[in-house]
Amino acid sequence: MDYYCYEVRCESGQAEALLGLLSAFPFDSFEEGEGGLKAYIPAALQTADLLAEVEELKKLMPFELSVSFVKGENWNEVWESNFHPVVVDDFCAVRAGFHKPISGVQHEIIIDPKMAFGTGHHETTFAVMKMMREVDFRGKRVLDYGCGTGILAILASFLEADSIDAVDIEEPAFENTVDNCRINKVVNVNAFHGDLDAVPPANYDIVLANINRNVILSSLASLHARLKQGGLLITSGYLVEDGEIMADAFHEHGFSVNQLARNNNWLAVKCTRL
Repeated sequence: MDYYCYEVRCESGQAEALLGLLSAFPFDSFEEGEGGLKAYIPAALQTADLLAEVEELKKLMPFELSVSFVKGENWNEVWESNFHPVVVDDFCAVRAGFHKPISGVQHEIIIDPKMAFGTGHHETTFAVMKMMREVDFRGKRVLDYGCGTGILAILASFLEADSIDAVDIEEPAFENTVDNCRINKVVNVNAFHGDLDAVPPANYDIVLANINRNVILSSLASLHARLKQGGLLITSGYLVEDGEIMADAFHEHGFSVNQLARNNNWLAVKCTRL
């Protein structure tokens, strides 16, 4: 798949705020670095209207923008040049196959370099993985909604979940999840391509949803219906400033908020289905 790269150069400290604004658009991967960030979007979704809307963000804060085309065959090269192993305390490490094994962690996830988002670099992925450490997955049925590279589903398997359904609306994400499960010798993840309706109805003990604010808000009723009473919903993908909106929505849809975790300007929330 071909991509367009939106490279944003901004003042120090503004990258997180810009990332929050850009996450409302259909970018499916982000890379943060010194002096700004890069946002990637499948070429099929690139439009003049999207470019104009991103340019409009300059009215909120100053930044420089350049857009470049990335051929599909160059994607691995781009990904490899920017990806470094990620270590979540002594709990879990995420690395690519070309990295050396990482010692001193309970779980090591190896991913194929095809996507930048969901590799553990992004604060939300890191926060969810850290929150998963405190949850008992043994024998549980799990849904990974918006699975990306599949690392949350893989980690759930490593934590002895009985079965995991993983779904993503992006075909490359679906394919990447299948590949990464194979690499990690995980056999109890069922991957689906599409929205939530692509997953057969089931009653889950735990739902993981690291997507974005709007998708989570629009899906809460469906996620509530798929969770067992007393089941856990762990979400992230939204900013700290959205915390009140999210908390109100959780309560309105029959969830009780148990835990909040902040990672820089991003928020992860664990809820119980009432």
